[in-house]
Amino acid sequence: MTNNLDTFFGAISDPTRRAVIERLAEGPAPVSELHAPHDIALPTFMKHLKVLEAAGLVRSEKKGRVRTVHIEAAPLAEAEHWLNRQRRIWEGRLDRLQLLAEQLERETK
Repeated sequence: MTNNLDTFFGAISDPTRRAVIERLAEGPAPVSELHAPHDIALPTFMKHLKVLEAAGLVRSEKKGRVRTVHIEAAPLAEAEHWLNRQRRIWEGRLDRLQLLAEQLERETK
């Protein structure tokens, strides 16, 4: 699972790739539409798509001359699960720290 998370977080570490994921959350799109808002050469943009595809975040299919890209939910769900687990751990730690601070405050009065 750690390797999948490493790949996931590496893939979304780039703002262009995050923008692609955000756009694909609305639905599938052709590569030309995904590329349009980015001021980079198409070959460079395609490298970004390859990173997302290698991470399992997107898949593409070609019909005729049009390549359409679709989002894949599984890696997002896995990362969400990991983040929620981390949040619960840290909330528990912060709750215990708050209790300790309150106890120390009562003892100094």
